[in-house]
Amino acid sequence: RKVALNETIEFAGGLSAQLLDKQQGQAVLRFDRSEAAFESALDRFGMMPLPPYIASKRAADAQDRQDYQTVFARHQGSVAAPTASLHFDAPLLAQLAEQNIGITYVTLHVGAGTFLPVKVADIRSHKMHSEWGSVSPQAAEEIAATQAAGGRIIPVGTTALRLLETAARRSGQIEAWQGETDIFIFPGFEFNVASALMTNFHLPKSTLLMLVSALIGLEQMKFIYSHAIRQQYRFFSYGDSSLLVPQR
Repeated sequence: RKVALNETIEFAGGLSAQLLDKQQGQAVLRFDRSEAAFESALDRFGMMPLPPYIASKRAADAQDRQDYQTVFARHQGSVAAPTASLHFDAPLLAQLAEQNIGITYVTLHVGAGTFLPVKVADIRSHKMHSEWGSVSPQAAEEIAATQAAGGRIIPVGTTALRLLETAARRSGQIEAWQGETDIFIFPGFEFNVASALMTNFHLPKSTLLMLVSALIGLEQMKFIYSHAIRQQYRFFSYGDSSLLVPQR
């Protein structure tokens, strides 16, 4: 049944929460535990929040706790993994370092809105959910130095790309930044940071596919996705990845 405002919801392990607000498919809950106790309860009783197209077919299991987690995640807050990052492990990071390929870390707490399709006829009317992110001064300096030296900036995942372009939106150059971003990238967007993109294959009518089209062009996107379908590439979160380099 539907839960009314101010009603209490009981979870496993005696955990409970009061519904404070709900709108656009999202809810605000106030739990009955302190932060440390709440995180402990989540770790003990919680399940990995798999994307809807996986969760609708099977329940999360213990293996997902390992498989649906990136090797360099440090801060809690996302409701989904930045799935392009799932292709990386410690040996691969070591190989990249051996080849003098620099790696800079940023933080974006992926929100549930990343799974929502675009339902409006005019995509300019679509409203993105906001997500919290941070580009540290050190990260901004490393990225700016690479650009100044003529190097390429290749975000791993659409989440990283959206954050970097947000941090460059004020001046057109990458800056230290922290806050909520609702940036919506679709064809016609002018990129200031990303030279290319590593990303998985995305759902139709998604903002992620529109971002890809903005970077490499609509026709090139169609060509790449047609090839992927013919070759039976695996799509979505646990699927294959791609390195997309604009033909400019």
